[in-house]
Amino acid sequence: MAPKLPDSVEELRASGNLSFRNGQFAEAATLYSRALRMLQAQGSSDPEKESVLYSNRAACHLKDGNCIDCIKDCTSALALVPFGMKPLLRRASAYEALEKYTLAYMDYLTVLQIDDSVTSALEGSSRMTRALMDSFGPEWRQKLPSVPLVPVSAQKRWECSPSGYRKETAKSKSKEATATKSRVPSAGDVERARVLKEEGNELVKKGNHKQAIEKYNESLWFSNLESATYSNRALCHLVLKQYKEAVKDCTEALRLDGKNVKAFYRRAQAYKALKDYKASFADINNLLQIEPRNGPAQKLRQEVNRSLN
Repeated sequence: MAPKLPDSVEELRASGNLSFRNGQFAEAATLYSRALRMLQAQGSSDPEKESVLYSNRAACHLKDGNCIDCIKDCTSALALVPFGMKPLLRRASAYEALEKYTLAYMDYLTVLQIDDSVTSALEGSSRMTRALMDSFGPEWRQKLPSVPLVPVSAQKRWECSPSGYRKETAKSKSKEATATKSRVPSAGDVERARVLKEEGNELVKKGNHKQAIEKYNESLWFSNLESATYSNRALCHLVLKQYKEAVKDCTEALRLDGKNVKAFYRRAQAYKALKDYKASFADINNLLQIEPRNGPAQKLRQEVNRSLN
C-alpha cells in the first residue's frame, strides 16, 4: 500500500522539515512549494505561516548553492514579516556568497540590532567590514546607505526554521539595555571594536560627528567594555547638542573607568547645558581631584560657579 501523501499545509511543512533534516534539500524545497501554493489557494491571510515557508525554502536553496532564489525567498518572507532573523541571516549569507558585500553587511547589522549576541551575524559583519575596507578604502562607511532601524517590537517574535515554528525568547530591550549588555567579547571582537573606534575618531577629526556616532555604535556591538568609546561618542552628542545622550554615555564610561577625565569633563559640560549646575560642579570637582592643574576644567568650574551664585 502506497504511503499517504501529505494533504494539508501543516503536513507538507512537516514532511519538508523531515526531508531537510535528512539532507534532501531539493525534495524539501518541493514540499515547501506545494505547501505555499496550497496556503495561497486557500485565500486565508496567514503571513506568519507563509513567511516561514518562504524562509524554509530559502534555506534549501542556500544549501544547494542557489543564492539567487534564496535571496528572492528571503525577501518574500521579510515582506510578510519584517525583521525576521532567520531570513535576514540566510539572505546575508547568499549576498556574501555572491560577493554583494554591502547588502550582506546591511543584513548582518540589522540582525545585530535585533540581538547583538548572534555569533554568525557578528562574524559576518566583521568579514564584510574587512571586505568593504579592501574594496573602498578607509572611507568605505560613507559609501553605505543607513542601516534600517529595527523597532523594539521586532526583538520578540515568532521565528521560523526548517524544523518548524519556534518562539524566540530574545528579550525586548531598549537601546540602552542593549548597549550595556553583559557579554564577554572574544579577542577578535575586541580587535574589531578597536579598529571601528579608531575609524570613529578619524571621522570626529573631520567633523563628521553623525557618522562617527554610527561607527562608535558598531564598535560597541563588538565590545562594550571600552570606556573611551563611550566618552568619545559623548563628545559627538555634545557637538550635536544631544545633551541627555551625552550624560548617559559619560555615565557608562565612568562605570567602566572611574578616572576617565574626559568623561567627567564632558558630562559636566552636558549638565551645564541642561542647567543642572550642581551636578556639573560635582563632576568638575571630581575631575580636579584627579588632575588638579587641568586648565579647561578650572575655567569651566568658574563658569558653573557663577551660574550657581
